[in-house]
Amino acid sequence: MDSVSHVIVVRDLSVSPWPEKRCVLTIGAYDGVHRGHQAVIAAVREQAKSLNALSVVVTFDKHPASVVRPESAPLLLTDLEQKIELLSTTGVDAVVVVPFNEEQSTENPEAFVKRVLVDCLHVQHIVVGEDFHFGKNRSGNVALLRTEGAQHDFTTGPLDLLARQDGVEEPISSTAIRRALRGGEIDTATAPLGHSFEVRGPVVTGDQRGRTIGFATANVQVPGFICLPADGVYAGIYTRPSGKRYACAINLGRRPTFYEHSNSSLLEAHLIDESIDLYGEDAKVQFTHFLRSERKFNGPDALIAQVKLDVDHARELINSLPPGTRP
Repeated sequence: MDSVSHVIVVRDLSVSPWPEKRCVLTIGAYDGVHRGHQAVIAAVREQAKSLNALSVVVTFDKHPASVVRPESAPLLLTDLEQKIELLSTTGVDAVVVVPFNEEQSTENPEAFVKRVLVDCLHVQHIVVGEDFHFGKNRSGNVALLRTEGAQHDFTTGPLDLLARQDGVEEPISSTAIRRALRGGEIDTATAPLGHSFEVRGPVVTGDQRGRTIGFATANVQVPGFICLPADGVYAGIYTRPSGKRYACAINLGRRPTFYEHSNSSLLEAHLIDESIDLYGEDAKVQFTHFLRSERKFNGPDALIAQVKLDVDHARELINSLPPGTRP
């Protein structure tokens, strides 16, 4: 058991982390920790307070679909540690990380309830969405939780999915946010997230072409399981391991001006008005605004002229962010 920002993080399910307490919990992948997730967690905290119990989020070390149906598993909005950090900002007392593997995927829901929720976590009340499913073949649901609760002394209260506030009837979901990102719709993704979309990775050595045109960039190696926005140019915020934040212009794409064919997109972040050696550092890159789509230019001079405009535009947009959110 460890902690992040005073939140208990439980990774060992062989013993109870709070043998003398009971808890109110919710269960799910919680990818992105969006506003819908936040609403569920707020309900968990409110119920826990009324019962003098701990508030708990039960999640998984990997998305269940990556084990059950890897060929169609979604790309993720957050890696595990990023998800735990976001959950820690919700005010929840504890985050329980369940290892998800082949064995876990074949466990029937009744066994999971008894092993994890009852014997380990001493659950008193469960808060989930009405469409919640879990266990082998997704055979567990709210009705099953209520049946198990009658046997093991806990209750279950389903919640409606939180509606979007932009006139669209579709409820807030990680799937909808991924779709917005793939379309380069940063504002559409940010609103339901409730926070800026951020990717992380080490800064690796590239071809250093940015230096030759006067705009050095940090090449951030984002894990392949993370969902990236559409190829294009963005304004954003770059955070170093020290916590120092910088305005940046981001190029995400395959650099068609210099390369005829590229198998994958590269994320390059240019720190505006800065010249810092970032190689080997771990980077956090937030996307705040979409500037333009990627396109091929007629040589370096045309590209340099456009990059100057992009950097000026990114600087202007970052400076216009509300106080407390800009670097």
